[in-house]
Amino acid sequence: MASTTNRVDGTATTGTTAGTTTTQVTTNGRTIIDDTVVAKVAGIAARDVPGVFALGGNAARAFGAIRDAIGSSALGQGVRVEVGETQVAVDLTIVVDYPTPMMEVATAVRAAVTSAVTELVGLEVTEVNIAINDVNIPGLNGPVDETEGRVR
Repeated sequence: MASTTNRVDGTATTGTTAGTTTTQVTTNGRTIIDDTVVAKVAGIAARDVPGVFALGGNAARAFGAIRDAIGSSALGQGVRVEVGETQVAVDLTIVVDYPTPMMEVATAVRAAVTSAVTELVGLEVTEVNIAINDVNIPGLNGPVDETEGRVR
């Protein structure tokens, strides 16, 4: 008789990666989480950190602006994930607001992404690599009210 995992005794919990999905099989059934979902969770968590202006490189942000204009959005923009059986590594490209301290933003992003992926997806985060590729200077992104020196 071939050896199989017992799926009814409460002890069988395995995780496998099949292509771009993470599959968890428990005694109560199977859960499949696509890698793009993991990337979106990481992207949402990173965007929520004060000091993060945007995610992605210049080209990705340009395409993102077009998507936003037509009512679509890519929450995983600027995020790349490598998902294993029980662990995930995340690479992020971000734009930081000036004059926010960049190392503090990176530390906060790392903590937020780790917490969100662990809590919401159930995977252990082994690393969160952050590339800061631009700085947003608020006065350069819109018309400035000359009486107050602020962006309108």
